[in-house]
Amino acid sequence: MFKLDETLVLDYLIESREELAAAEKDLLAIESEGENLDEERINRICRALHSVKGGSLLFDLVNIAELVQKTENAIARIRFQRIAPTQARVSVLLRAIDRLNDLILSPDTSNHADIRELMAELALPDASLPASFEKGGATEDTPAHGTRGRVRILIVEDDLACRLLLKTFLARYGECHVALNGREAVEAFRTAFTSGSSYDLICMDIMMPEMDGREAVRQIRAFEEGRGIRSPHGATIFMTTTVQEIREVFQCFRELCDAYLLKPVDLGQLLSKMKFFELVR
Repeated sequence: MFKLDETLVLDYLIESREELAAAEKDLLAIESEGENLDEERINRICRALHSVKGGSLLFDLVNIAELVQKTENAIARIRFQRIAPTQARVSVLLRAIDRLNDLILSPDTSNHADIRELMAELALPDASLPASFEKGGATEDTPAHGTRGRVRILIVEDDLACRLLLKTFLARYGECHVALNGREAVEAFRTAFTSGSSYDLICMDIMMPEMDGREAVRQIRAFEEGRGIRSPHGATIFMTTTVQEIREVFQCFRELCDAYLLKPVDLGQLLSKMKFFELVR
């Protein structure tokens, strides 16, 4: 969709290096603090990685996205299980950040780089953790997507043509519900969650009346966090919009959307992202 020498991509790469530098600084601080975990530092690291991953998916930088995903899961072990950030654990995470920096410096060859050894190190289980944690970070309290079979999908879109396109395509993969603006989306999400039938995927437009998509995402993530569910274990959220400014894109990722699709939505890319997040196989 984009050429790697376009300004939009270059801005993403510069921004990503800044995010990774900040994450590295926080990791070193966490290592020195030992078991006295600073929740805000962990949150900043997760948001930084989320931004890098989201942009890499937007620009089809698959190796970067997969390495970030593994790094997020490794940090989740520390965050959710209160595992001490020992020197050995932090060392692996720092090597992952160094490798991500290398890949970002050479985006045109990054998809062909060999990252298998580091991916294996990041996935290595701790003896103290349940085996269920090794599949996308799922625990008993945060089941993996699709455990009920077909996924539950909420399409939040005020444009009729786009709404029909998404619903027609996504209906083959799961049960689809529709909201016409952000306010309806938040209400539908809360109702579904309370009834025990949470949404696995939310396709969220940004520009909508009454409540825009970014505010809806903020409220949905706040609702999840209030119930102990934090990234990357909440609903998977794909933002859809015609807005292409890189700062807008990155702000969406900081607010913990998972991927970004430009309109008109490419259904092949939508399916590819669903597979990446293991919503379909």
